[in-house]
Amino acid sequence: MNKKLQSDIMLLITALIWGSAFVAQKAGAVLEPFTYNGIRMLIGGLVLIPVIFIFKHINKDETVDQQKTEAEKQAEKRTLLIGGICCGLVLCTASTLQQFGLYFETDAGKAGFITSLYIVIVPVLGLFFGKKVRPLVWFCVALGAIGFYLLTMAGKGSGGLALSTGDLFVLICAVAFSCHILVVDHFSPKCDGIKLSCIQFLTAGIVGIVCMFIFENPVWADIVDCWLPILYCGVVSSGIGYTLQVLGQQHAEPTVASLIMSLESVFSVLFGVLLLGESLTLIEGVGCIVIFVAVIIPQLPSKEERLKA
Repeated sequence: MNKKLQSDIMLLITALIWGSAFVAQKAGAVLEPFTYNGIRMLIGGLVLIPVIFIFKHINKDETVDQQKTEAEKQAEKRTLLIGGICCGLVLCTASTLQQFGLYFETDAGKAGFITSLYIVIVPVLGLFFGKKVRPLVWFCVALGAIGFYLLTMAGKGSGGLALSTGDLFVLICAVAFSCHILVVDHFSPKCDGIKLSCIQFLTAGIVGIVCMFIFENPVWADIVDCWLPILYCGVVSSGIGYTLQVLGQQHAEPTVASLIMSLESVFSVLFGVLLLGESLTLIEGVGCIVIFVAVIIPQLPSKEERLKA
């Protein structure tokens, strides 16, 4: 199995995990944004600490480290620390904005569509960093946006695209998540993926906890009542999901990665149907199909790749 396919599978599993977390997030919506995000991110970081030691023991190869100079080792540590903090700060910003959007009760259909705009924003922002985007991928980006519209907006009677306060938070959140994808794309090839993910979660968690005590009034009883959704989102959605994102993006184009991860919305609808008894309309079903097509097309080998094979 080549590295590109491995990355695509990791990102697909990431989307599946994030989609399943929709149920847990809905159950934990009674908590304020900084409280919810701070605790779950901190849990996600703490869970990865023993994982780092386990992988270090399994993949113990001191030959490569012995060949590196002390300066090279220090540079790697510095890059890891800077990368983890940068990823954590952007992740904290994006996830908190999303929670605030839901806190201000933005329409669920609008929130889903506006957040999904990161599949359009990523290639646009990537141009400023010298990222080249194939014309076919641009077509799939547009196709994915249409699919998201059918999935989350059409037929819901949402009353147009006028931005409420909650909508505005979610729109800014989409930009922040786009930045997070690009920041991860920059640092993930240069660092140990699991360590990078651990540092980003600890950073996001600490910032969230500090903001929780400054700006909110956390109620311990409410936190205890939400222990299961917090634990699920912290361990599975944050710890496992975002780590797979970091590992998966090491060998994937950022635009293609964003398209695969955008399947989160499709999976959230499916889990909503299976676990919450929500209905799926014909238009929403068409939207799911359109998004799958938009994600699959960029994965097909190009003419040059077929000739090389």
